[in-house]
Amino acid sequence: MDAQLDDKALENTLAESLADLVAADVAQADLAPDAKTVSEDEFVEVVGGALEAVGGTLLFKMCVENEGEAQHVAAASVGDGGNRQFLLLTLPTNGGALKVETTSKSTNPVAGIAAAYAGLMDAFQAAA
Repeated sequence: MDAQLDDKALENTLAESLADLVAADVAQADLAPDAKTVSEDEFVEVVGGALEAVGGTLLFKMCVENEGEAQHVAAASVGDGGNRQFLLLTLPTNGGALKVETTSKSTNPVAGIAAAYAGLMDAFQAAA
């Protein structure tokens, strides 16, 4: 089987699993489009729960403006070693749908720093 196809299937599975989990959490946490503002704490809670369910690790989170829209952004990793995948999760601060995508496919400027940040954290852990 082609390794690239395996990676693509893994990326899709991870992204779909996170999107499904977070979509359920978003509905339960009243973060739907009619919400006025999604706080950073609410975003972290939803993303943290979803990542825990799939064995993922939150790398970092921030609030940025992208294409004129304020949004919460989180970078995460799932898996270990050569199987590690990096994901970007974004949610408009005014509510709406959570977007989950692999950093390799994302056009969001934040996506480019996820793997570098993970590498830096790996180096710090090894030095500790």
